[in-house]
Amino acid sequence: MDARTRRLLEAPIGPTLLRLAAPNVVVMMVQASIGLIETYFVAALGTDALAGMALVFPLVMLIQMISAGAMGGGIMSAIARALGAGRQAEADTLVWYALAIATGFGLATTILALLFGPSLYAALGGRDESYAAAVTYSGVVFSGALFVWLFNSLAAVIRGTGNMLLPAGIMVVGAAILIPASPALIFGWGPVPALGIVGGGVAFVAYYVVGTAVFAAYLWSGRGVLAPSRRPPRFRWEPAAAILRVGTVSAIVSLTTNVTIAAATGFAGAFGPEAVAGFGTGARLEYLLVPLVFGLGAPLGAMVGTAIGAGDRRRALRTAWTGALIAGLLTEAVGLAAALNPGAWLGLFGDDPTMIATGTRYLQIVGPFYGFFGGGLALYFASQGAGRVGWPLVAGLGRVLVSVGGGWLALRLGAGLDGVYVALGLGLLTIGIVNAAAVAKGAWFPRSRMSETPPVAAPAE
Repeated sequence: MDARTRRLLEAPIGPTLLRLAAPNVVVMMVQASIGLIETYFVAALGTDALAGMALVFPLVMLIQMISAGAMGGGIMSAIARALGAGRQAEADTLVWYALAIATGFGLATTILALLFGPSLYAALGGRDESYAAAVTYSGVVFSGALFVWLFNSLAAVIRGTGNMLLPAGIMVVGAAILIPASPALIFGWGPVPALGIVGGGVAFVAYYVVGTAVFAAYLWSGRGVLAPSRRPPRFRWEPAAAILRVGTVSAIVSLTTNVTIAAATGFAGAFGPEAVAGFGTGARLEYLLVPLVFGLGAPLGAMVGTAIGAGDRRRALRTAWTGALIAGLLTEAVGLAAALNPGAWLGLFGDDPTMIATGTRYLQIVGPFYGFFGGGLALYFASQGAGRVGWPLVAGLGRVLVSVGGGWLALRLGAGLDGVYVALGLGLLTIGIVNAAAVAKGAWFPRSRMSETPPVAAPAE
């Protein structure tokens, strides 16, 4: 067993988790800031451009969450469990399966987004110029969806070995290049023509193309824990299933988050494009929590998965609760700060009175529930590492029922957007309570809570 894997199994939990998470949290925040910085520059093009980006944003985040957090979690879990059990050859082979799965989903994403995206943006309240901006931006961004999938999948492969520093370093360098490139392409600079909202999309895709090439070069250089073969192996179902069992169910969990935000965007659309811009800008802070917790969740999943593979269930559970506590406290601090001073966030993206008012009410009502979301999300990542994501799926579906059903009912009863926001907050509460109760009741080990070792590739419940 290599030294990196042994540290995941034997080093003190709290310090190890924080040491691995620190660079990961920083880089996830940097990666999330890329979208925020683009939003800042696009806001200078006007409210219609900002509203158009808000219409596309839930779909962009859906792809990010599925490729990095869901299927990426399945990839990371499979590799961590294989290494924890000492199956090096299996871990090496899984790299090719991760690449094949990413390619298939990436191409499917492009086709589906180009075919059905325009209808979705119209259904979410896109009108006239805001609708045109959404279609234009979406067309550019999703033409490069393959590289988003490849980038996030290869990063998950590397994280599955316990190496958080390399993905962090590559993402930070890429962001440092992208930040000046984005306004140059949007507004023009020297010989570079002003491309408007298209320029933001071009910069977004270029970041993932270059990052994918760097990750691939590292993995096939032989310098890491893994040593994938130069040629793809003959396809077998078992390695693919080790990823897909966790990744597919996790993708549905990610879908529930984005369905909730997309439905709420549609509710806001009834009040005009300024309300869409306000809600979308406020909800971006909630989306920012996902990469924040993922920064902790990636090492959390790797540590839990490695412990499960080695048969150390007690360590796996202690790791999960430690991560949930840290994530809950961090996200609650963010939510309370936003609720107490919403203008500090919203003022970054514009000064339209309706946009500010709509976003302010969202942050004041939903922000205090962020801690439940953060803690529940951390337990979801830990459950990925354990290979048991059935209850996180129940939690996600429960959130949709509470948030979307409650929001629809609020509008029917005349409670307005405030009623929708209350339902969204209760949906976040559902995520935290269901995931915590499931882990506490032994959902990871249904046959025997602390005795016999489960199969390494345990199917999702």
